[in-house]
Amino acid sequence: MRRIAVFNQKGGVGKTTSVLNLAAAMLSQKQSPLLIDMDPQCHLTEILSDGLPSSQRSLFGFYQNNTPLDELTTPWNDAGLLIPGHRELVKVDSIFGKGPTILNRLRSGLDALEKKINLDCILLDCCPYLGVLSLNAVFAADLIIVPIASDFLSLQGAQKVEKTLKALENVLKRRVPRRYLLTCYDRRRSMTFEVEKLARQYFAHELCQTVISENVAVAESPQVKQDIFHYSPQAKGAHDYMALLQELSKIELSEELDPAVHVDLTKRSSISS
Repeated sequence: MRRIAVFNQKGGVGKTTSVLNLAAAMLSQKQSPLLIDMDPQCHLTEILSDGLPSSQRSLFGFYQNNTPLDELTTPWNDAGLLIPGHRELVKVDSIFGKGPTILNRLRSGLDALEKKINLDCILLDCCPYLGVLSLNAVFAADLIIVPIASDFLSLQGAQKVEKTLKALENVLKRRVPRRYLLTCYDRRRSMTFEVEKLARQYFAHELCQTVISENVAVAESPQVKQDIFHYSPQAKGAHDYMALLQELSKIELSEELDPAVHVDLTKRSSISS
């Protein structure tokens, strides 16, 4: 079973959208995903449920009361499972600190969950800042996806994520495989292609070949509480996320990936638009 964390320290890059639609792509292929909303903003939970549960019936209950994760699951779309988030998750950092026990809490919880529920994949929708929750996801994941909206600031944010992941290698005693994903890919803007070129130089083979095109249907679907495959299955966004699923399925997670050749993006003064 794969555990995929979707994380970027910058918001608005398509993190929750990618979790939602990757899971929907899996469902369309008869796979069984579990989504975990680790963001106190709870956007994923609001899309997939009728309202926020009590804090004790959310992921916060796992951290506060050590409630087993399998007792917190709720169905969505009659096939997948969701562990909902709650705004109380914002308190996790201040309540529990950052010791090794709390940083490995989610990994231990998922180990126990996998013994009780048969799943093909666990998707972790991380909060857009580096704290206990995001570190829990990184420590638990065997693959990290970093969405990059096709603009210069998002690319800088992804560079910071890479530096963070490299700094954690001594703690984790391993190099977590990761893929960087271009989202909001607008072929009408020259900046899109400049960002793609720089990302290819910086991340090399760890940049996904698949891009998620700027697509109205993808942006509209969360408003009606649907993924792209239910809202508009023929849209470009649906084809993009299915292609992404197929690309990710070919990654050998036991492979030790070679570091990419890096370019210092902070030295560039501007990008043409």
